[in-house]
Amino acid sequence: MTAALDQTAPDFTLPDQDNQPFQLSEHRGQRLLLVFYPGDDTPVCTRQLCDYRDGLEAFADLDVTVIGVSPDDAESHRAFREKHGLPFTLLSDPELEVAEKYDCKALIGMKRGVFLLDEEQRIRYRHVETVAVFRRKREELIEAIRKLR
Repeated sequence: MTAALDQTAPDFTLPDQDNQPFQLSEHRGQRLLLVFYPGDDTPVCTRQLCDYRDGLEAFADLDVTVIGVSPDDAESHRAFREKHGLPFTLLSDPELEVAEKYDCKALIGMKRGVFLLDEEQRIRYRHVETVAVFRRKREELIEAIRKLR
């Protein structure tokens, strides 16, 4: 099953930055923004996640919780969060199994992708970048989320 628009998001369990399991289905009832990104502390990913950090209030005002997913391990995620003051959960997908379910597995590594899940975990917005240097800016996402209300 792949992550198609208006379909139920594929369930998964991945470890977070504290090596605690995060199971998607346990977050039913919340609106989640899943952000797949190629790697911690890379230039484009750092700009992207810091942009989302700086707009966290706007996401919170729309009742959206941001969750990052990359191939990096928990130790890397903890250092990345601390260095940049990232207040959201970062999940580790080292084998890219979840990335594959969400069409974010590249020939080498992970593609950049953003998925908005509603309270029923249906995919209401999806965008997967074909070129790794491009990213969805906060304003674009917030506008897309507002249109879905």
